[in-house]
Amino acid sequence: MQELSSADYVEEDTLKDKYLLFSVDNEIFGIDLKYVIEIVGMHDITPVPKLPDYIKGIINLRGNIYPVMDIRMRFKNKPTEYTARTSVVILNYRDVCLGVIVDNAIEVATITSEEILPPPRKKDGYHNVFVKGISKSGKNKRLLIDFEKLIDEEEISKTKEKK
Repeated sequence: MQELSSADYVEEDTLKDKYLLFSVDNEIFGIDLKYVIEIVGMHDITPVPKLPDYIKGIINLRGNIYPVMDIRMRFKNKPTEYTARTSVVILNYRDVCLGVIVDNAIEVATITSEEILPPPRKKDGYHNVFVKGISKSGKNKRLLIDFEKLIDEEEISKTKEKK
């Protein structure tokens, strides 16, 4: 019987080019699926004092405590009431777990690197630091979030210390 070497195995990255699409303020955003742990409905949020407005507090999800960020407020948009479609996307980056409140989790889509355009830069040098690229699907544009820039590990760690 012939033995196979490790070079004979081709490991498929099932998360490659996969993005969770969600809406915030009637815009469609995408975040790399490799960061997504799960999507849940809105939970009761326990406020934590002395944090930025966009950190709404913490939630207890099956015994795990997660800080929760309202992405709408992180983008400096006006807060809105949460609805039945509002979701919390639980994300993990470098062992920092965080819930992100979005208006609606839409779907998982495949977006290849060839389909991603760089974000536009305005003449004055301002650009949205949270957007790493733009993908178009028909007439719809999807803003792809740079999750590493979205989270501020210092602020998130403050919520963990106050548990």
